Amino acid sequence: MHQSSLDHMLAFRKKYLAGRGDEPLFILDLGSFDVNGSYRDYFAVDPWTYRGIDMAAGKNVDIVLHDPYNWREVKSGSADVVISGQAFEHIEFFWLTMLEISRALKSDGLCCLIAPSGGPEHRYPVDCWRFFPDGFAALARFASLEVLEVHSQNGTTGHSDGSEVWRDTVLVCRKPSPSGLSLVKMRLRHYLLRKLLR
Repeated sequence: MHQSSLDHMLAFRKKYLAGRGDEPLFILDLGSFDVNGSYRDYFAVDPWTYRGIDMAAGKNVDIVLHDPYNWREVKSGSADVVISGQAFEHIEFFWLTMLEISRALKSDGLCCLIAPSGGPEHRYPVDCWRFFPDGFAALARFASLEVLEVHSQNGTTGHSDGSEVWRDTVLVCRKPSPSGLSLVKMRLRHYLLRKLLR
């Protein structure tokens, strides 16, 4: 985990979760396996519940997913916050994963994604994508999420680890609170998309 990614996630926490320190938030961290750092220290604070989720057991993984596109281990509408950093470039069919994020979020739940828009190939086990603000915004709309902010890091960061090479793109979005017919339409749309795009 490079330093600029850690800084972006800390900025998300300070901006969007400030004042919610007394709420029992349930926070999922997608792609949480600790290769060289994690976000756990930012979110594993009382009374919050932090759960790292990934495809393999290991350090900082609380829930092992058996299918990246069908999270049977995570209940619908259970998460107040879903975070993910430096994982989406490694997910082959990331649009299906985004539907699972939307499904897992509660109404008014928040999502923060960080992924590179640049940098060299780094397979783990694959390296498939780079993301720009327009792409992340489109991905949020695809999953029926409201974009709160999206931007890419440009230029130098001043970090000694060379973080600027990744030119991180950051998306913050929110799951709206549809009701009645709108809610039925959204659930049906997501169900059909998962079936058609698999």
